[in-house]
Amino acid sequence: MNKVYLVGFMGCGKSAIGKRLSFYTKLPFYDMDHEIVQKTGMTIPQIFETYGEERFRDMETEFLQTFRDEMCIIATGGGVAMRKENRKLMRESGLVFFLDAPFRDIWRRIATDKNRPIVQRSTRSEVEKLYQKRYNAYKESAHFVVLTRQRSLSKVTEYIAFQMERLSGKPDFQPGPRSMPRSTQK
Repeated sequence: MNKVYLVGFMGCGKSAIGKRLSFYTKLPFYDMDHEIVQKTGMTIPQIFETYGEERFRDMETEFLQTFRDEMCIIATGGGVAMRKENRKLMRESGLVFFLDAPFRDIWRRIATDKNRPIVQRSTRSEVEKLYQKRYNAYKESAHFVVLTRQRSLSKVTEYIAFQMERLSGKPDFQPGPRSMPRSTQK
C-alpha cells in the first residue's frame, strides 16, 4: 500500500476524514482539489468557467498519473471515479475507500457552498441524479465501502486506520468492495 484514496460524492466527508486520518496515522494528507488549485492558481469555479468541466477532469487524471510517489492520504475530487482510467490508477497505486453518505446528509452540507460549481448551477433534483449516476463508479473504484450514516468522524477514521494497519505489508491485496461492518454502528 502506497496511497490511501478517499472517494465519494462532494460533501461526503473526504477532506474532513482525510485530515483526521492524517493526524491519526501520521501520514501526509493531500486534497486533490486543493492541489489542482495550487498548481493552476485558479479556484475550481474559475477552472470550470475558463476551461470547462472536461478539462478539470483531465487535470484530475493528470494528478493521479503524476503526483509524488509516497505513502499518503488523498481526498479525491467528487467526479474522479467516473473515469475508468482513474479507477484503475487508484486501485493499482493504493487502497481506495468509498465514503458512502446518504444524499440528504450530503445536500445539507453542500446546498449553499459557493465553491461547488455543479451545485451552484443545478437544482437539488439534478444534483441528486448526478449522485445516483456516480454511485456505482464509486463502488467500482473501492476496495472498501465505508457507510458513514450515523457514524461519527472518529468512528469512520478509526475504521479506515484499522483497515490500513491490517493490510499494511500485504502488496497482493486485491479484494472487491467491502462494507464497514454493522457491528461498528454508533
